[in-house]
Amino acid sequence: MTLGPDAVRRLVPHSGTMCLLDAVESWDALAIVCSTMQHRSPSNPLRRDGRLSSVHAIEFAAQAMAAHGALIAAPDAVPAFGLLASVRGCRFHCATLDDVDGALRVEAQRFAGSAELVVYEFAVRGRERMLVEGRVSIFREEPSDS
Repeated sequence: MTLGPDAVRRLVPHSGTMCLLDAVESWDALAIVCSTMQHRSPSNPLRRDGRLSSVHAIEFAAQAMAAHGALIAAPDAVPAFGLLASVRGCRFHCATLDDVDGALRVEAQRFAGSAELVVYEFAVRGRERMLVEGRVSIFREEPSDS
């Protein structure tokens, strides 16, 4: 079942133009696949001097990970607050994303994790071409009652 932009906005902690994903194409307990055309948008807030660096693929992937966490959480769970703890092993196969034709495919697979720390491997592709890949650790903190 594909989830469109309105559903994606309810899953990620970003709003407006900072919500970088257009759709969730598929997911299961360990992985998620999203798509987006936001890398082509002239109003993308991450652009500098009209360009979108490939380093920003990490943010696209992090939003996919947030969506995954929300989708696999218990229905009555209070969303955890997540912070990128580390980014490792990134390989950049392009300099910019804004010149990639067609949709980006953003894939994230949960590699390991606990209640406090989760590790995902990610890949961002354009037309089956690998653009950026790596591993992200996310520190999760449950919201306090105070």
